[in-house]
Amino acid sequence: MGLDILLVAACALIDADGRVLLAKRPPGRPLAGLWEFPGGKVEKGETPEAALIRELEEELAIVVPQMCLAPFTFASHTYEAFHLLMPLYVSRKWQGEVRPQQGQEITWVRANRLVDYAMPPADEPLKAMLRDLL
Repeated sequence: MGLDILLVAACALIDADGRVLLAKRPPGRPLAGLWEFPGGKVEKGETPEAALIRELEEELAIVVPQMCLAPFTFASHTYEAFHLLMPLYVSRKWQGEVRPQQGQEITWVRANRLVDYAMPPADEPLKAMLRDLL
């Protein structure tokens, strides 16, 4: 019997200066203290895009229209208790000002500096892809 697959959608928000937004996982959560791209679990009956729009509004108080979410790449990684499948989207446009809503720390990072930020194992290969994109 294989591991359950956990579907999570994430977004690399890119500002006008070409920087990428990272959020730090808060204490008490799995992988606390590591940096990640904002997003979250895709609920039953929800598309990855709908989940991402919902999560970005809940986490960062911004609205990202679906047409502004560009599929970029994905991560597929086996953790001890589950297998993570994570489509990563890119967005350069959103409505509102990015403001953390759940006590998380955020930072804007130049793509060539992503290597300086510790991220969950599934996110690590995405750093080089974003650096090449930007």
